[in-house]
Amino acid sequence: MSIFEYNGSALIAMVGKNCFAIASDRRLGVQLQTVATDFQRIYKIHDKLLIGLSGLATDAQTLYQRLVFRHKLYQLREERDMRPETFASLVSAILYEKRFGPYFCQPVIAGLSDEDKPFICTMDSIGAKELAKDFVVAGTASESLYGACEAMFKPDMEPEELFETVSQALLSSVDRDCLSGWGGHVYVVTPTEVKERILKGRMD
Repeated sequence: MSIFEYNGSALIAMVGKNCFAIASDRRLGVQLQTVATDFQRIYKIHDKLLIGLSGLATDAQTLYQRLVFRHKLYQLREERDMRPETFASLVSAILYEKRFGPYFCQPVIAGLSDEDKPFICTMDSIGAKELAKDFVVAGTASESLYGACEAMFKPDMEPEELFETVSQALLSSVDRDCLSGWGGHVYVVTPTEVKERILKGRMD
């Protein structure tokens, strides 16, 4: 088993019309043994920027703490929040810095720019960025997530339709992956609000 699959995870970010959604499963496992059913994989950097960290749970938490530290330094120096593109470059640089002993994480970054244009990207454990205009996925359930998203995605979805699409894609995909699941955690971010919802999924 790969170290990336040790804790299991499923992450997805999708863009809509001046909004985006990011969702993850809630299972923390040690291989096939379930340890927790309310594990947080999506973290808020500021009101219009979220990051999801799939992969090894301990590395994800360490990396998140480093990112918060670097973002707070940026806020103090610049007196503004970081733009999503800038933040993606920061995450990429931090991961590449540790390339000979990497953090076993695959981040999914989603944010709204100053013009309320959604930005999503993912990267591998050494910071090679992959930008997308529709959706990005990561984690052990990524293969089935790709299929579900390709089938369900439509451009310019309104926030409610986007929430429904992301939720259905997530729930149907984790059913096909025994290392992730146990419900879902969904954030839908628009220029004016952040909606957070918990999904109930199959409990097996």
